[in-house]
Amino acid sequence: MKRYLICLLLAMLLIPEITAGAREISNKREFRGAWIQCVNGQFQGMSRDAMQRTLTYQLDELQKDGVNAIIFQVRAECDALYPSKIEPWSRFLTGVQGKAPNPYWDPLQWMIDQCHKRGMELHAWINPFRAKTKGTTALAVTHPAVKYPDRIFEYNNLYILNPGNPMNRYYICDVVKDILKRYDVDGIHIDDYFYPYPEAGAKIKDDAEFSMYNDKGIANRNDWRRENVNMFMEEIYKTIHEVKPWVKFGVSPFGIYRNKRNDPEMGSDTRGLQNYDDLYADVIKWVDKGWVDYCVPQIYWEIGHSAADYKTLIKWWNKYVYNRPLYIGEDVLRTVKAVDPDNPRSHQMGVKYALHQQMKNVKGTVLWYAKAAVDNPGNYGHVLRNVYWKYPALQPRLEYIDDKAPKKVRRLKVVETSDGPTLFWTAPRGKGWKNEAVKYVVYRFGRNEKINLDDASRILKVTYDTFYNIPEGARGVYVVTALDRMENESKGKKIKIK
Repeated sequence: MKRYLICLLLAMLLIPEITAGAREISNKREFRGAWIQCVNGQFQGMSRDAMQRTLTYQLDELQKDGVNAIIFQVRAECDALYPSKIEPWSRFLTGVQGKAPNPYWDPLQWMIDQCHKRGMELHAWINPFRAKTKGTTALAVTHPAVKYPDRIFEYNNLYILNPGNPMNRYYICDVVKDILKRYDVDGIHIDDYFYPYPEAGAKIKDDAEFSMYNDKGIANRNDWRRENVNMFMEEIYKTIHEVKPWVKFGVSPFGIYRNKRNDPEMGSDTRGLQNYDDLYADVIKWVDKGWVDYCVPQIYWEIGHSAADYKTLIKWWNKYVYNRPLYIGEDVLRTVKAVDPDNPRSHQMGVKYALHQQMKNVKGTVLWYAKAAVDNPGNYGHVLRNVYWKYPALQPRLEYIDDKAPKKVRRLKVVETSDGPTLFWTAPRGKGWKNEAVKYVVYRFGRNEKINLDDASRILKVTYDTFYNIPEGARGVYVVTALDRMENESKGKKIKIK
């Protein structure tokens, strides 16, 4: 308790320094995400009502912090946090793999509804090739490791769907296709689990696959493994966009692509695990080929880290990821535990966000992890809501998918209701996913103020609703615009509130 009070006091002392050093930023388009994971067991065995209360509180706080996208883990080890005919219910939900929740409910659908209610996107996060974590001791009869044991290899008490077997790539695509056909998700998200993280003494057992499925005659085993992952990335991207062209595919790779000692031309000045060499993940190729819609490298280290300096890495990713939106994966706890090298009275949140603004290709941030931001260590969450993410933001545009805006909203009017004066409007006419409005933006300007829809500080709300409750005494000129699936924005429709 004494240690906790000391940490709390230090965090309170740092608050003025952080806030004073921060400058209010009004980026109208910015991905502001947060990961909500299940694999850490935070929901395991929790009752439906308790889990819903926990998630409701987290979503409410994240909404106040300015978060506009939730990345929710629904498949940790070839299991499901939703009813699936392909894979068993997750033990990270019910405590026993294959056991349905009681009372019965669908966490994925519930999260979609809750996020959309708050104007947030919901991206379904799956771990593609991991089939069993180290802590899992019993598998359900419907688990792929039980049904297809010859398609799995064991690695230091992990089970991995062998990327060298093409049936596994097709299988994962079928899982994704099932999610897309049944759920209105805004994105499919995968992390950095392709081939397993290397461990001393452990060997990847893929001799048979290297001989059987090496159709291209690749001589080097490492190159063959990278090609297996490349083929998977291309296949899953095509699968997603064939089923629902508007659903975004995002990947969150490990924070180091290659070290300079392995690649003097393109490597970063770091010394750590590498995507390309150790995980067989050629991230830059995926971006350059257009097989992802956004990239979120996990740059979890601090500025000044001896092996993986944050400043070095954010500059590296900014330089090489430019064909697709780049968002930065931020570790909340490590950020607030590390001291700003130029200001010993502050942690590193301010200096990191200043770097974000300096990088022209950085279009957003994803917080690792949601609960850490909600717990507000070092005032992190409150600085987001009061400074950096003070005003709502739209998602970055993906013009290569769709660049045409919907038509203006119709029949904008004010109606007196039991909740006070309320703005109502009707969706614009439009057929097909490229032309239909799904969300709306509500702005407010002073009565004599010039209307400028590029001014993010005038955004009151981004919402899926077709109404907005006007706060008491909030007079002025209100403008409502429509957003389509890719958040292309229509022209505004205005009304004066006296």
